[in-house]
Amino acid sequence: MKTYTAKPAEIEKKWILIDAEGVVLGRLATIVASLLRGKHKPTFTPHLDMGDNVIIINADKVQMTGNKRTDKRYYWHTGHPGGIKFRTAEQLLEGAHPERVVTKAVERMITRNRLGRQQMTNLRVYAGADHPHEAQQPDVLDVKALNNKNTRSAK
Repeated sequence: MKTYTAKPAEIEKKWILIDAEGVVLGRLATIVASLLRGKHKPTFTPHLDMGDNVIIINADKVQMTGNKRTDKRYYWHTGHPGGIKFRTAEQLLEGAHPERVVTKAVERMITRNRLGRQQMTNLRVYAGADHPHEAQQPDVLDVKALNNKNTRSAK
């Protein structure tokens, strides 16, 4: 029995719309990372970009369990000595670009190489409910209905 390997011309990409309102961040990120890689397809080939295009709306209304909203830190370095800085998840979600929290969560679940960077170009994250991809007629994926743990919120 031969192993099937998809060819780049045989790849079919769909558009998927996900509403992140009230969904737990980590659970959303794992589902999106799997869709971007294409692991949900029976023709999955590890070295090709098989994944679908994913649109996430309402990224500013994503939930975090426990104290992650106040305790989780996103670090970066300025390049100068002693230049390490951080912002909490709460500061990012209330700031000018709340969609970066979702983007970073997904990005850190994708492989860190050329293929991963190519797959990340298929992700579009929007803070509000509006998105400019109506023409692609995306299929709606209800992440809340997949598992009741997907909608847990902080106590």
